[in-house]
Amino acid sequence: MMHRYCFEDLDRTLRYILRFKNTSSLDKPFGGKTVVLSGDFRQILPVITKGTSDGNIGSSIDGTETIPIPNDILIIDCAYPISEIVDSTYPEFYNHSNDLDYLQQREIFAPTLDIVDSINEFMVSLNHSSDTVCMSDHYFTALEHVHTLEFLKNIKCFGIPNHSITLKVGVPIMLLINIDQSLGLCNGTRLIITRLGARVIEAKALSSKMAGEKVFIPRVSLTPYDARIPFKFQRR
Repeated sequence: MMHRYCFEDLDRTLRYILRFKNTSSLDKPFGGKTVVLSGDFRQILPVITKGTSDGNIGSSIDGTETIPIPNDILIIDCAYPISEIVDSTYPEFYNHSNDLDYLQQREIFAPTLDIVDSINEFMVSLNHSSDTVCMSDHYFTALEHVHTLEFLKNIKCFGIPNHSITLKVGVPIMLLINIDQSLGLCNGTRLIITRLGARVIEAKALSSKMAGEKVFIPRVSLTPYDARIPFKFQRR
């Protein structure tokens, strides 16, 4: 969704230009021109880097600042928020961790990467299979002479996994890139791990037309495209 300033600028520009031909255009939305807006108005708010919740809501096209949330979908007075959210979304997760229908019908959305990490760590801890800690290989070229390896390994940004992630058989995962769109293996596809190899993950698809089928996810190199990072690097 575009920032509301884009629509406001277009509105002011059309009013200013068209007023020379028709003075009444100055008082009409978009100068009296018909403007067709397409898209899904139920999608997320515009992404504002380093923005606050008030700023993000105020940046939407309608500018609504207060959105009431029904009490029946709120978790109130909880001592451990992450645990409560997981328990309410995935009740008895350990007993249903291999149930494709159970996993397909449930998702947790998180507003920040830090909360995503917290939920992922808690979900992995619920699975009692052995841990596999995957460490990424980096291609920093000359960056290691400018920044320490600890700093580079701690970088977290959208579109790439963290330097170190813990995986287990039976744990749901999500693709971050398009691997084979014809088969439905694209960004956002959810899978459940069935086997872990040194350079490949065997999994069953939870979404797309391949639901329930076995797929293999190879180890690939990813380059983040984040304007806040003043250099380029790869993680594999």
